[in-house]
Amino acid sequence: MNTKFSPGQVVRVRPDAHDGHHRTPWFIKGKMGRIHSVAGEFFNPESRAYGGDGLPKQPLYAVEFEQRDVWATEYRGPDSDTLVVDIYEHWLVKVN
Repeated sequence: MNTKFSPGQVVRVRPDAHDGHHRTPWFIKGKMGRIHSVAGEFFNPESRAYGGDGLPKQPLYAVEFEQRDVWATEYRGPDSDTLVVDIYEHWLVKVN
């Protein structure tokens, strides 16, 4: 499997608007997180939702975010709380 990112690497979720089906939650777009693990390669659900074959397969990552970074002033839990979201590679960009 050929992936762009590896566990521990800091990434940002693209903030792009997207019409139609996609699996990237709106509340995580534009946020920075850290690659927690690589889940494998899977058919692209954005293509399959509209009758496509989902190829080429896309790497899927578990990306960990600090809850305070996701919810800002609305989050009232402990600073150590995190959220892990599965995100396909084409929604992620490297953070320098």
